[in-house]
Parts: sequence; structure tokens; C-alpha cells
Amino acid sequence: MSNTQEGRVKSVLSGDTLILQNKAKQERTLSLAFINAPRLQQDEPGSFEARDFIRKLCVGKLIHFRVLYNIPQKTGGGARDYGIVFLTNGQTLPDLVVQEGWAKLRDDADRKAESPQASELLEKLTALEAHAKADGKGVWSTAGKHVQNVREIPDPKAFVEEHKGEAIEAVVERVLSGDRLICRLMVSPAQHVSTTVLVAGLRSPTTARTNPSDGTSQPAEPYGNEAQAFVEERLLQRGVQVRLLGVSPNNLLVGEVRHPVGNIAEFLLKEGYARCTDHHSTWLGAEMGKLRQAEREAKEQQKGLFKGNSTTQRSAAGEVEATVSRIFSADTLYIRNKAGTEKRINLSSVRQPKPSDPKQSPFGAEAREFLRKRLIGKHVKVRIDGTRPATEGYEAREMATVTSNNSNLALTLVENGYASVIRHRMDDSDRSPIYDELLAAEEAAQKDQRGMWSSKPAKQPSYVDYSESLEKAKRQLTLLSRQKKVPAIVDYVKGASRFTVLVPRDNAKLTFVLGGIRAPRSARGPSDTAEPFGKEAHDFANKRLQQRDVEIDIDDTDKQGGFIGTLYVNRENFAKLLVEEGLASVHAYSAEKSGNANELFAAEEKAKEAKKNLWHDWDPSKDAEANGDDYNAAPPTNGTNGTNGDASHSKAKLDYRDVMVTYVDPTTARLKLQLLGPSKQNLDSLMKDFASFHSSPANSKPLTSPPKAGDIVSARFSADNVWYRARVRRNDREKKESEVVYLDYGNSETQSWSSLRPLEAERFGLQKLKAQAVDAGLSFLQFPTSAEYLAESCKLLDEMTYDRALVAMVDYQDTRENVLWVTLIEPSDASGSGSAAKVRSLNAEVVGEGLALVPGKLRVWEKGADGEVLIDLRGREKEAKEGRRGMWEYGDLTED
Repeated sequence: MSNTQEGRVKSVLSGDTLILQNKAKQERTLSLAFINAPRLQQDEPGSFEARDFIRKLCVGKLIHFRVLYNIPQKTGGGARDYGIVFLTNGQTLPDLVVQEGWAKLRDDADRKAESPQASELLEKLTALEAHAKADGKGVWSTAGKHVQNVREIPDPKAFVEEHKGEAIEAVVERVLSGDRLICRLMVSPAQHVSTTVLVAGLRSPTTARTNPSDGTSQPAEPYGNEAQAFVEERLLQRGVQVRLLGVSPNNLLVGEVRHPVGNIAEFLLKEGYARCTDHHSTWLGAEMGKLRQAEREAKEQQKGLFKGNSTTQRSAAGEVEATVSRIFSADTLYIRNKAGTEKRINLSSVRQPKPSDPKQSPFGAEAREFLRKRLIGKHVKVRIDGTRPATEGYEAREMATVTSNNSNLALTLVENGYASVIRHRMDDSDRSPIYDELLAAEEAAQKDQRGMWSSKPAKQPSYVDYSESLEKAKRQLTLLSRQKKVPAIVDYVKGASRFTVLVPRDNAKLTFVLGGIRAPRSARGPSDTAEPFGKEAHDFANKRLQQRDVEIDIDDTDKQGGFIGTLYVNRENFAKLLVEEGLASVHAYSAEKSGNANELFAAEEKAKEAKKNLWHDWDPSKDAEANGDDYNAAPPTNGTNGTNGDASHSKAKLDYRDVMVTYVDPTTARLKLQLLGPSKQNLDSLMKDFASFHSSPANSKPLTSPPKAGDIVSARFSADNVWYRARVRRNDREKKESEVVYLDYGNSETQSWSSLRPLEAERFGLQKLKAQAVDAGLSFLQFPTSAEYLAESCKLLDEMTYDRALVAMVDYQDTRENVLWVTLIEPSDASGSGSAAKVRSLNAEVVGEGLALVPGKLRVWEKGADGEVLIDLRGREKEAKEGRRGMWEYGDLTED
């Protein structure tokens, strides 16, 4: 009999055998004296329960033991030790095992009881066995319960699908390497499955192993043995929970292994004994972020595999604000910082639809447009994640995370199927910080068949270049010149006043030239010389217009097939902006022809006074001599092309127009006017043909498909049962109804889809005759905000204007909102002076009835009006207040 020794229980082979380790990590096998437990390897009845009984008592714990005897082994020439184990709580083995019925006495037990102490122990065990047998404990039970243990899974994928997401109680039977365990999965009390489980989310170095076919040994990878020992010390024969996630390409189960303390993968990564792998990212979801954080900590502290590696630190200070100046592709942007410096960046970890892939490439343009609509000209936050070094044919590229309104741009693209996720090498340092979310989003987009993952073909716009030749441009001019404020996209800025624009609704590509100005020419190449301020003007246009949504009016063509006209960006005339900055001068003849002369000359005057750019050395005394003739030759505008309120107003001749009010908007008291004269005659002629057209049964067919907002249709007005031209404003798809606006009168109503008819565009469309209802507002008036008094105001206007020919004095034409600000007068008053007519106007009558007031804050153009008119209106307002008329019936509510 030996002395008492100390050791730590590494594992339990069965109900009667333990593997012990000393402080030097040396191992020895110790069997419990005098007993036999069911063999676990042969799955004998009670073998698992017997082993589990001892496992829970002592695995991983420090124990004391004493060897009683040895038995030589048939193979290997050694001898196995048999002894007693003393637990820290005072209990001993094998006594406790026999007492609970999980082992029987050996047949030859009495032959090994050579010492008095051994004999005493054997007597005690005999008595304990008799009690256990009598009580039917453990292996003596007659219940016949038996745990079935399956060692081979016939269909791993089906097994995972059946138990996916469940937290399965398990015991780690063996640690093959840091990321590969043999686990006994207890899927039910009576059924266990022993199989290999790969730890999800990481890959650890391999351990030393021997090839069984030829006996050659393969050394361990660096830190492979350490990783195995780390996991073995913490998990071997410990109770864990396994959450199955999927199956590896080799049909091995992949799962998350959780000890009561936490996920073993996270601890392994923190020590630098493994690296994250992307293959399981979508399975792990948010948990993958914790694993990457653990890996980052190991890198920063240079632990294990990362010893000696330099890491790139990401800091919050690295985030900068910038403006998106150009979209090169769905994964490449140009940004401009606050200093005006432009640079190119690539979105981290994502790739645009591959141009080389026949299925993906058609979505390239759609993905680029998706990005352009959301980002061009917008402020974004940019964080550089790393730099991809230059390779043959490619420059070095900065990889960045871009956010707009707290939305990650790369994630938005992937979610909508307009980008795929790059599969990085494990040591790539330029990956996105939300890489795992990107992978999950890609999987969801593929599942939902979004974007380039759709089975439907991409919508590929095919643009016709109408500036290809002068003949082609002339043919298209007729159509385009009739339309106003045509939506377009600036595709390329050729110069400060010359652009390539796309008109999506007509599938048209045009070279567009700003009318009314001349901008300095920029250099065409390295060998060319720019005119003074040519580069600055070109840069200004690039900054304001590149890839922006704009509106265009087309007046004419040039000799090269370019279309001349006005371009609006954010509702502002861009030619005026150029002139205001001193980056273009006014070309008098074309300015007058375009109708924007006043606006452009006022902008030029402002630039000269500020001595901006082209006018930096301007001398007012020499200006009249140098430019006086051209400037003074500009004919006075009649008030219809004012300066939008920014420039000073010169005295302009009166602009009288014969009109009829066709509609008063009850929500704003704005008017719809029809201009009498040739336009009215053309409308009457068209309506006559329109009525004849709809009287034929052949033309009574309903719409072939549900209408869309903006469609031009024929609608029968409910009040008079007459057909009119109308535009669909909005649709109610549940009720199958549309709100339509009558283009030539301005009123609206709701019509069922079945009552609408298609409109023959060539005969009755807007190309034939533009909409005749003109937006207008009454000058110098502010209408009540109270719904009750506003309704009375609109009722009065209806009564005063219904079916009457009037004269509109146009005080100002707002080209931004496309509204005429007018004073309405009787035709008999149009022959007198402007001031006298305005004093007797309908505007004045509304104020006198107390149903409108003179605003406290006048519009810019109203401030320059004749003082006599404002004095009269304020006098009428005062009389209405004193007489408690209209909105003043309860006193002056504006005094507060």
C-alpha cells in the first residue's frame, strides 16, 4: 500500500476508472479498488449513468488517492493501479459508487485484499453492495432503463434542421483541437448522440497528429497544442450546452459551445489561440460581433498567434464629414471635404454587380442610380478602415465605411441586392467593422431575390443621343421646346456652360448649353490653356451639377446639335448662379431671346459691384463706355421675367393680360387662370374635336391597366358630363379610384378607374396644346388662416370672378414656383394708369370686405410697388376693421 498522493481529475473513463494529472501535467490512470462498473465504450446498460455519477463528483477537482494494489497488463508491459480516492467533502470512492449501485464487486476481489486495511474496505463494500441490491439502485434496478447512444448520424443536415437553435445539453468527451470537439449530445433522456462538433465562428491551429495510413507524423501548427490544452482544461468532460447552427462541407456539425461561464470561442479568441472565420458569420448573427471584439483584444495585446503583429487601430477621431461629389460605381465614390479637396474611396467589404458576370452586370447601372439618388450632394460621415495596396493595373485604394443619416451605405446596398460581400482573407485588415451584418444582409437579399439576386431581368435604360447630329437635334427640338421644367440628370460637366444631360422619361441623351451667358473656356487637356477663370468656372459647375437632378427648358439648338436653354438646379437658374459668382458674363442677344435678360443682368451687376472673379478689376467709370450699347439695347421686360426677388427692380411697362378665372383653390385662395385670345381659341377648337372623339362608341374603351400618378387621361367632369383632359394626381388602389386634376381648368375630383379613358396623345396631348390653367395669386394680399373665414374669402372670389372676362395686371412672375402674381381689374379700367386701376381692383374689394389683409412682411417685389396702391389697401383694411367686417368681426386679432 502506497502513501497518500495528490492529483487533479482530468477525466473519467468509466464508473471505476479515472485519469489523473499531477502539477507537472503528467497523467496516470487509477482504477477504483475491488469493483467493476459497466463499460462505457461498449454502451453496457448503466455505463453512462455510472460514469456520469463520478464525473459530476470529481472532474476538474483536486483529490487525494492511495494505491492499494497493481495488476499487470497483458499489453504494453505496465501495470494498472487500483486504489481509493478521497474527495474534498470527506467522501471516498469506491464506497460511494457501490452504495449508489453503479458498480459491482469484482469476482477476484478477495484475492487482492492482502492487507488488514484492504480486507476492512472489502467487507464494507460487500455490505454496501447488498444494501444497493436490496434497494434496486443503479445497475440492480429492475426498471430496465437504457440510454441509447448513436455514434454515426445518417443525415447530419436533417439532424441539424430538426434541432436547430435548441440548447442541447452535452458532455465534451474529447478535445481534438481548439475548434474541434467530440461531444455526447443528450437529445433526450433515452437517446444520446456522440459526434464531432466544430466550434462556430473560429479556426484554431491544428495539433500534432499521425497519419494512420503510413504512420507519418505531422507537427502541430504554432499554438495548436496550447489551444487544445486551453479548451481541454476548461471543457473536457464538463457539462456544456451546444446550439447547432449548420453543417460543414465535410458534413460535420457546426455549433456554439457554451460552458456555464460563457462561449468557449470568445475565451479562446481572447487568448490569441484562434482566428475568426467568416464561414459561420450568418449563422451566429450578433454573436459574431463579440467574437471579433475578442479577436481585436488579442491583436491589440499581441497575444498568442498575434505576437509581434502590428495592428491598425480604429479610433473615433478617424471619422470625418464630407460631401459626395460623384458616384463612380455602386462601390466607389468621390467625396469632397470641407477644404474642397476631392478624393476617391471604396466602400469596405462590398463589391458592385460584377461587370464580368452576365447575370449581375445588367444591374450595374441600376445600382449606381440607386446610390446617386440617395447620396449625390449629401453630407456623409466617412471612416477609413484601411488601404488596399496597389497591384498591377490598380492604384492603392482607401477602403471606407460611409454613413448617411445614421444609415450604413454598404449595408443599404447589400440589403437591396445592389452589392455583394467580399470574402476576405483571414488577415485582411481593411474589412468593414459590420462585416457580419453585411453577410447576413446578403443572405437575406438572396433569399428574397432582391436586386441582382432576382430572377427577373434588370431594367436597362437605353438612351438615344439626340445631339449626335444637327439634323437629329432639330427633329427633337419641336417636341422638347413645348415642355417646361423637364426633369433631367447632369451626367457629365463638359464645361461651365456645356453639359451632357439625360432625360429618363424620354430616354434621351442631350448636349445642353446654357443660354444667355458666355462662360470662360477651361483647358481641354494638359497641353491646352484655359481662359482666365475657366478652371474656376468649370469646378463650380462640377461641384453644383455633377450627377444632380435638374430641370431644363429648351429654346433652340446650336450648330453642333447642342440644345440651348435654361437649366434649374434646386429651382434656381444655374446661369444666374454662374453670373452672380462672376464666372460668366451675360450675352445680351441670347439673354433677351431666352426671356431671362433682367435676371441675368441684375446678377451680373451684383457680381461687378462685388468685383468677383471675372470682374476683379472692374472699373465702373469705364463700364458704360465698354458695354453701354449692348446693355442699353436690351428691351424692357414687361414684368414677366423678374429677378426672383434678389436684384433691384427697374421701372417696367405694364403687362395686361385678358383672363378668365376657372378655379379658386379652397385651401389657399390661389387661382387658376385661362389666358383669353389665341390660346383660348386653340382650346375651344381642341375641346370641340375632343367631344366629337368621345361621342364615338369606338373610343369608349376603358384603361387597359391601372393608372399611375402623372398619367394624362380623359375624364368626364361629374358636374356637366363633358370630357376633359386630366392628370392623375394620386391613386387609391383599394377603392380603384384616382384623384384627377383637369389640366385646362385647374379643378379636381375623384373618379373611378372604370370611368377614365385613355387619351390619344398625338391629337389631344400636351405636345398638341399645353395645359391652359395657369397658377396665379393675388398681389399684396394675405388670406385668413381660419378655415371659416378662408372659406368666405374663396366664396367671395368665386362670386366676383365666375364666368367673367377680366384683365390681370401681372405684377411679378415667379419662375421658381411658376406662379403669376396679379391684380385683377375690370376690362374698362385697363386703359387708365396702373395705380388708378389697382385702386379699383378686385384685390382691393376683397380687402374692403374684410376677407384679406395686407401682409406685415411684404415680398421683395411688393416692396418696390407704387406706394399709392399700398396706402389705399391699408386704408381699406382699416375701414374693414372699424366696420367689423369679415375676419375682423371680433376685433383686430393681429394686435397680439
